[in-house]
Amino acid sequence: MQEPLRVVHYVNQFFGGIGGEEAANTEVSVVEGAVGSGRALQQALGDQGTVVNTIICGDNYANDRFEEAQAALETELRALQPDVLIAGPAFGSGRYGASCTQVCKIAGEMGIAALTGMHPDNPGVTSALPDVYMVPTGETSADMQQAMAEMTRLAVKLGRGEALGPAEHEGYLPRGIRKIYDRQEVGYKRALSMLVSKLKGEPFVTEVPIHEPERVVPAMPIADLPEAKIAIVTTGGLVRKGNPDRQVAANATRYYRHSVAELRSLSGSDWEAYHAGYFNHIVNANPNYILPLNFLRDLQDAGVIDDVFEWIYALPGVSTPVAISQKMGQTIAKDLQDAQVTGCLLVST
Repeated sequence: MQEPLRVVHYVNQFFGGIGGEEAANTEVSVVEGAVGSGRALQQALGDQGTVVNTIICGDNYANDRFEEAQAALETELRALQPDVLIAGPAFGSGRYGASCTQVCKIAGEMGIAALTGMHPDNPGVTSALPDVYMVPTGETSADMQQAMAEMTRLAVKLGRGEALGPAEHEGYLPRGIRKIYDRQEVGYKRALSMLVSKLKGEPFVTEVPIHEPERVVPAMPIADLPEAKIAIVTTGGLVRKGNPDRQVAANATRYYRHSVAELRSLSGSDWEAYHAGYFNHIVNANPNYILPLNFLRDLQDAGVIDDVFEWIYALPGVSTPVAISQKMGQTIAKDLQDAQVTGCLLVST
């Protein structure tokens, strides 16, 4: 019987049992054994491995103080020298997903086998490819047991130095790496087999996956503009001068709202753009390009609309995954509905 693998588990402040958002700035620390969600990991490992240590790091600390977190993680992994590192799973949490892929990359560069798990639409997926093995999970921790079982199965293989087969056979997310091997059947026969399976309603795995875009039903026109209250939302990366809220320039996981109740226009002395998808200098000179408050005030003065909603919403849309965008959009929409806003002007880049 093979010796149990020495496993190190990486978790954030919540799954490490420290706390929620109030503990998101927790620095890197190490405890012995399995804690929090690591107990489910140890159960899934059985006698194949032992969670010897757990590394805990707050989501904000890992992402906002990246260099300090990276240095601390390198130090701890060098001291622990596990057979395999398992990070997460992060499910649909963007900041957690980013930190899980970060620690897996660090481990990989040190020659330590590593993998993580998260929902396919987690922002961490994009930043991890092609370096990190990731197991697809559900969006929430309700999928914890199944996620741990799948992650453990692959982690044991990696920890023992076994080569993994193709993603479609092993169950990890495709990494965009193509390897030449013999499928034992020519292309037209494989295509016909898939077609027959599809016509019969039987399961099959396509070799050319296609992601269909979601169709969104257009909103109904506003019936009475002179009585309308209009809100403004921008994905152009508008931030207060100096970016005191520390918004990211791409791959956003949160938005910010700011009061414009006392403003008629946006000034470059108070606002600027922080966005990785275009040259920001034009917007920095006139922020109304990406959030046209001045034009809406003119329309309000002319009686074309009744009012401008006092709160504006801003984030950088570039590289933000659809699932994260949907969650933020739903939250913003609820805010606007609760405030009885009639319509919303969404300014994109």
